[in-house]
Amino acid sequence: MNAFLRKSVLCSALATVGLMASAQVLAVTQIEFWHSMSGALNDKVDQMADDFNHSQSEYRVKPVYRGDYATSMTGAIAAFRAHKAPSIVQIFEVGTATMMSAKGAIEPVHTLMQNANEPFDPNSYLPAITGYYSTPDNEMLSFPFNSSTPVLYANRTILDKAGVKKVPETWEELGDTLKKVVASGAAKCGMTSTWPSWILLENFTARNDLPLATKANGLEGASARLAFNTPQVVKQFERLKAWSQDGRFSYGGRADQAMTKFYSGQCAMVAASSASIADIRENAKGNTFEVDTLPYSSDALAATGRKKPLNSIIGGASLWVMGGQSKEQQAAAAAFLHYLSAPKVQADWSEFSGYLPITQKADKLIKASGFYDKHPGTDTAINQLTGTKPTDNSRGLRLGNMAQIRDIIEEEMERIFNGEKSPKEALDNAVKRGDVLLARFEKTAR
Repeated sequence: MNAFLRKSVLCSALATVGLMASAQVLAVTQIEFWHSMSGALNDKVDQMADDFNHSQSEYRVKPVYRGDYATSMTGAIAAFRAHKAPSIVQIFEVGTATMMSAKGAIEPVHTLMQNANEPFDPNSYLPAITGYYSTPDNEMLSFPFNSSTPVLYANRTILDKAGVKKVPETWEELGDTLKKVVASGAAKCGMTSTWPSWILLENFTARNDLPLATKANGLEGASARLAFNTPQVVKQFERLKAWSQDGRFSYGGRADQAMTKFYSGQCAMVAASSASIADIRENAKGNTFEVDTLPYSSDALAATGRKKPLNSIIGGASLWVMGGQSKEQQAAAAAFLHYLSAPKVQADWSEFSGYLPITQKADKLIKASGFYDKHPGTDTAINQLTGTKPTDNSRGLRLGNMAQIRDIIEEEMERIFNGEKSPKEALDNAVKRGDVLLARFEKTAR
């Protein structure tokens, strides 16, 4: 074979290899995953997607940070209308009703997994988490991703100075403990709370089996109306108002603004997300702290005829698969969700982030690894969430315009604490104003 012929054969072989490589690249289905995880959590999401991409050769997931939850949800819906939607988008829990009402914009997870022939058993997930994102027939609409629930964090160093050995489980008994803390001078404030509507109202009603709204808190239909202005809830806010006047409770603002009162040692306790534990460790400043269950009201339980409190409800977000995707893109999304369900992946995500494991197997794996024993308090949230069977009042909520309704609720709470309104007046007004938004949403959801 002469030099020219050898060169021709070599070029032909290289061209064939190049075409084969190109075909393989083209065969890979790439999808985008829009999320709202920033900082270290953003890096972790990138790592999870990268691990998935390297675990197989058919699909490639590209994570894209899209700003906060509200911005990401608005952007995803706009992108869908422009036929430029991502395959997967992370939506906060209060956006569930909005996503459901976006006709044709989403592909329910249960049908997605079935159509893609991916293994999927809704009963393997924790019901207190999936109930938030499922139909009454237990059909999952979105995939739980970062779920948390509120707990009570206590500065053990301050409590020891005040002579408090144990944090009580009920609001009634907690009042005496907080009074002791303030009277001893160990702290100026007994307790505060982040995310006021979520913790002080939504979870108070859930823990005590009280309705937040009709229609199983909206899970059974868009015609739900608010129903939290009950005597038990009014009494609770009368309690908190009285405590705010003698230092036992301090309103710390919206979102997680109240954490500064806890970090600084101004308040001995803070009700906050279970996913706050890493930040609390980082800001401990030499103090020791403990994680206790979110209090319940013995008086409210007695009024509802229950002897034990119910589970708290979750916050956080879930992953929605957008509609209008090709079969290959849907298959890629289904494969990624299946990967995220793996016990090892879930356990690693939970241990790193502080969010709850979403499956029974992941929870058992974390227990078996000794993680809960090595990090006392990290199992408080999961025990609180799974200790009882959820009822219609503790399965979660699905109310349209819920983000705006929370703003209304917190405005009315602030009027309670600044003395502008009585608890009864404020709660009645919150229900009245919120129902206007629910009626408006109901019209669009039909």
